[in-house]
Amino acid sequence: MKISLKLVLLLASPLSFTPLALPQNRTAITTRPHRKATKKASVPSLETQIQQMRQDLQSQIDELKSRLAARDAQIEAMSTGTQSTQEKVATTAARVEAIDNSVHDNATTMSGLQSTVSTLRTESSSNAITVKEVQTTQVEIQKSIDEPASIHYKGVTLTPGGFLAGETIWRQRAMNADIYTNFNATPYMNSGEARTSEFLPTARQSRLSLLVSGKAPFGTIRGYFEGDFLSAGITSNNLQSNSYTLRTRQAWGQAAFGDFKFTGGQMWTLMTENRKSTNPGEEAIPIFFDGNLHVGFTYVRQTGFRFQDSITPKMTVAVALENSQYQFAATNAPTNFFFGNAGSLAGLENSAANYTNQVAPDVIAKVAFDPGYGHYEIGGIARFFRDRYYPAITTEAGAQNDTKLGGGFVASARFPVTKKADLGLHLVAGTGTGRYGASLLPDITVHPNGTLAPIRNSQTLLSFEVRPKKNLDLFSYFGTEYAQRTYYRNPTTGELVGYAPPTASNAGCNTEAVPTAGTGFAPGTGICLGATRAIIQGSVGWVYRFYNGPAGKLQYGVAYSYLTREGWTGIGGSPKATNNMVYTSFRYYIP
Repeated sequence: MKISLKLVLLLASPLSFTPLALPQNRTAITTRPHRKATKKASVPSLETQIQQMRQDLQSQIDELKSRLAARDAQIEAMSTGTQSTQEKVATTAARVEAIDNSVHDNATTMSGLQSTVSTLRTESSSNAITVKEVQTTQVEIQKSIDEPASIHYKGVTLTPGGFLAGETIWRQRAMNADIYTNFNATPYMNSGEARTSEFLPTARQSRLSLLVSGKAPFGTIRGYFEGDFLSAGITSNNLQSNSYTLRTRQAWGQAAFGDFKFTGGQMWTLMTENRKSTNPGEEAIPIFFDGNLHVGFTYVRQTGFRFQDSITPKMTVAVALENSQYQFAATNAPTNFFFGNAGSLAGLENSAANYTNQVAPDVIAKVAFDPGYGHYEIGGIARFFRDRYYPAITTEAGAQNDTKLGGGFVASARFPVTKKADLGLHLVAGTGTGRYGASLLPDITVHPNGTLAPIRNSQTLLSFEVRPKKNLDLFSYFGTEYAQRTYYRNPTTGELVGYAPPTASNAGCNTEAVPTAGTGFAPGTGICLGATRAIIQGSVGWVYRFYNGPAGKLQYGVAYSYLTREGWTGIGGSPKATNNMVYTSFRYYIP
């Protein structure tokens, strides 16, 4: 009974019915039917039956064990497969991660490579530029060796300059002058030479210069010399050798202390317009061939002492003390005064020229502006005129010195109207400033008592310069200079004394005078005071540089000029003189 119960429980256990324990292709276990006992067979004993049941039960147990073992094997196999799959998944994940890391590393490497390539390209470009700069520097160094712009001597640099000139001038009305035109001497029609022309070839404007510069513990020092041959010695002539003497145009030295500069020597006056700052050597000289430049242009070259300071990069202030000489003109002048004398030959002055006993230098101040668009100037001048006069006329009683103050202002503007064209305007106005104009109109006249009187005057120059090509300059100038009529009545005689009195005679200004000698060199002049009121000049021209290189510069130019001289009205009217002038210029500039 117990055994049967155990059997029933075993068969009812879950393991008996688990699908995994039964293969699908196995035939279901069936209970064998009991054999029907025959009548012939004997009934087995109880022990035999029990033994038989044990065998059957054992057989079933063994079969169940086999099935369980098979199921366990399947489970183990599935577990092993799952583990293998998991391992493969893990391996695959590891490989994917490794690939991701590799891709990331490759991307980083690629980015680095791209950066490196970019850097290499930049460095290559930079190296190419550096190589080009080095090559350029080498070329410049070689050029400086083969074609030095200057000469180094001890502690200084020597820079030669200048030009050799072959030039001509044709004047409609003869003036017996070289390529330097004395504008205030253009003849009125009373002169025989106003009826004849003149043509003059000349090389006298040829110029030599030398700039010396060097470094000093406190800054920079410079020296400059410039000369030409527009000077005549006692043996100079145009008949045989055409030999003329070298004259000093400029000779000055300069010390620069940072932004401050001091210059001493002969140079262009501070009244002259500059192209930049107030530096000597940077003057705005007209592109013109006349040795006296152009009417309306303010200049003298004289000894002076200039102090200048660059307050800012765009503004410079300058003050100069300069040589003072007087240009004098008077009608009916008294004889009881003097302010100078003829030059002393023993004192190495020109005995054929007059020199002023100046009481003080001319004082000039100017401020220059360079804002980046053009150049602008404004300034002023103070002049001191002194003479010694004798009130008693015939004796020294009461003799004394008398000083008069003159002066005026200067203003200039030069600016580009296009990339290739510059417009300039220059103006000077005041009393006693006539000498600073190219026409040398008078500074002073005299009162009836012998004291000096400054004359009002002005100078104006309008310039227009164009460079359509690198080797071609076109220019046009229009200038005027004016001297005001200045006269006084003598209380004793009643006559008018001074500059251009209306009672002066102009009666013969338009009547040609006959020669005065039979030498061929004495044309008539006639009677004509013709005190100048204004001089006007207009000019146009061009300069073409057909070579500009290491061997120097060759240029050729042509200019035309029309000059007018107008006189103050006097007895007989107001005279007028005109002159047409044509210039040619061929120059070789020293490199």
